[in-house]
Amino acid sequence: MKITIAAVGTRMPDWAEQAVQGYLARFPRDFEVSVRQIRPEPRRQQPLARILEAEQARLAAAVPEGDRLIALDARGVDWTTEQLALQIGRWRDASEHLSFAIGGADGLASTLKSGARLQLRLSSLTLPHALARVVLIEQLYRAWSILANHPYHRA
Repeated sequence: MKITIAAVGTRMPDWAEQAVQGYLARFPRDFEVSVRQIRPEPRRQQPLARILEAEQARLAAAVPEGDRLIALDARGVDWTTEQLALQIGRWRDASEHLSFAIGGADGLASTLKSGARLQLRLSSLTLPHALARVVLIEQLYRAWSILANHPYHRA
């Protein structure tokens, strides 16, 4: 299975980058997870719609063709880790590849969210962008550990 995380933002704090790289190194070869950083659109007094449109185009270009697109959104479904693992297992068994889209400071364009196969909420709390990236990749690792009966996940 291949999972791509397409995330707007290219300058993550050192602690977040270390955490992301630490989790990426843990995944086995048959459960490949990669992060594609997307350059945010400069603000320069542009209308919000133009900013989101430009970032959406960059996100779309970063998503491999044929992937199931999952948009992270505060109004998305609120799954437990076990529900996420179960669904990832189904997608894996169906030979589907996944791409998760994480928006920038202004979120994701509504057209990207409506075009996604799923909108997923990471938390009811508002998370800083760097922390959302870390939480997502940790949850993907935890989902893998559940599917592999690895002792990392202890509920």
